[in-house]
Amino acid sequence: MTLSTVPRYDGDRLSRGDGHAVVLGGSVAGLCTARVLADEYGTVTVLERDPLPDAPVPRDGVPQAAQPHALLEAGRSTIEDLFPSYGESLVAAGGLVIDAASDFRLYDEGGFLADGPRRMPMYSASRPLFEHVLRECVASLDGVELRGECHSTGYRFDESAGRVTGAVVRNETGDRETVSADLVVDATGRASRTPAWLAEHGYERPPVDEVHVGLEYSTIVVERPPDERDAIWGPASPPNTRGAGAAPVEGGRWQVVLHGVHGTSPPSDPDEFEAFAAGLPFPDVERLLADHPRRDDEVVRYPFPSNRRHRYESLDRVPEGLVVVGDAVASYNPIYGQGISVATLGALVLHHALADGGRASLGERFFDRVSPVTDVAWTMAVGADFQFPQTTGPKPRGADLLARYLSRLTRRAHTDGALSDALFRVIMMEREPASLLRPGVVWRVLRPRP
Repeated sequence: MTLSTVPRYDGDRLSRGDGHAVVLGGSVAGLCTARVLADEYGTVTVLERDPLPDAPVPRDGVPQAAQPHALLEAGRSTIEDLFPSYGESLVAAGGLVIDAASDFRLYDEGGFLADGPRRMPMYSASRPLFEHVLRECVASLDGVELRGECHSTGYRFDESAGRVTGAVVRNETGDRETVSADLVVDATGRASRTPAWLAEHGYERPPVDEVHVGLEYSTIVVERPPDERDAIWGPASPPNTRGAGAAPVEGGRWQVVLHGVHGTSPPSDPDEFEAFAAGLPFPDVERLLADHPRRDDEVVRYPFPSNRRHRYESLDRVPEGLVVVGDAVASYNPIYGQGISVATLGALVLHHALADGGRASLGERFFDRVSPVTDVAWTMAVGADFQFPQTTGPKPRGADLLARYLSRLTRRAHTDGALSDALFRVIMMEREPASLLRPGVVWRVLRPRP
């Protein structure tokens, strides 16, 4: 499921009642979840482990915050449905609006994709700015409270009722505190302790799929003239185990990232960036580094060993009053930029689960409904990772056949703007991958060259 197949947000489907919902984690998944819960519950509390900054600065709990992030079309549209003022506020704070059809230059299969025939607006900003503006939107909601420096340590559980009734945290003063709740949502990311907690209380752990890709990132910041706003992206693709990109962000900057997979390590010394970029199959990032001065000499590194998916949808029993969202359910190779958009679609699925069935068995119903969203992102990410023979883990059925078709489609999209548009709308999670199998697309992919 993608933006085109999940019904859009409709605030009129719910009316606020009583009760208290607690969200553990104040990143994108937690903030969007708090927004949809505010339509149903009288009060919503977001408990975040980090201090909540008043400015768009990286948080310790988001180790990848200094790396480039993408707000794909699925995420952009959903966030603007949830928060109509979001885009205007982001641009006012320095974020850019670029045309993904022409300003976003994607290199794959030996060339850059052709410009698409239709404008595709896309916000470009740093992860801290994306999140800061979102946090301000959530903080302005009636009945919602954001609390920083609250480290969740477990759940309060009524065993006789089989129900989570609150969260246990180490609070701002360092004291142990129990926060009562009618619903607790785990949005704590890859570090989620919910699987272990379920096992401790006699529940089955969700099965885990893990696909190892051994990704490493290195990012520096360089000066960006005001009239230059191109985004460049060339992911590692066999036989090359190195890739790179540049994202225009606020403050007249480009975030320039180098990455490697399966043992290829990007440099930790900024003076070595150009040499690494010279080994890429396209010269654009090397030229950008040569032509634009660095802001400073800081290199921010980030390792991502594996895609990981917890299959909560397969559990026979889930405690009442508990939902798990975002990276705590599944996290994907970040070079494909899906994380924020999957988080927003997950919040949208939760909205519809509440609207359709109320609070009863919410966790079970949500896990069943969000699984198709996860399926799409997972198949796209790990399917691409399995192009490398060194990738290990469970391979999605049909991944090899799909990869061969997408390889041919991508090569044709170097000179065919219609195919470029069709592919981009799948990459942006606007349309289902199955849209690439429509007769008109298949014909353009398979027809003989003139």
